[in-house]
Amino acid sequence: MTEYFTDGSAVPNPGRGGFAVIKNGQPHLIGGEPSSSTTDPDQTTNIRMEGWAIYNALLDANGNNCVITTDSEFWINVLTKWAPNWKANEWKKKTGEIKNLDIVKPLYELYVASNANLQWTRGHVGTELNELADRWANIAREKHLTDVASVDENGE
Repeated sequence: MTEYFTDGSAVPNPGRGGFAVIKNGQPHLIGGEPSSSTTDPDQTTNIRMEGWAIYNALLDANGNNCVITTDSEFWINVLTKWAPNWKANEWKKKTGEIKNLDIVKPLYELYVASNANLQWTRGHVGTELNELADRWANIAREKHLTDVASVDENGE
């Protein structure tokens, strides 16, 4: 089974962002706010980058069994608890607009069609692969990436 660790970063928040996907213990994908997004890449958020990281891990898994470990309790709740109700209510919630709906909808559809098991880990407590994902998310942010780039075997 494929194991992913994902993380996102924005500094400041909102600010320039980046995300990373670690696959089977190795840096695999990095990126930033997609060029097709209506969100300014210099004004993205940590939450958006966390979402894009999970989205790209799911795309990479291509429907195969996988575990995606994230330190974003928010996105786990979105995908497993909140989005099913939002979808049933035509993507509306009682308390106002759904923020980041441009990510929520495609990410939820991809998750529902996947064979992914989402796992939460506490961030910044020394979990090796979570820390690796954090380092690579910051590298992606510093490189001002948009879209997704593969990380080669040399880590570049």
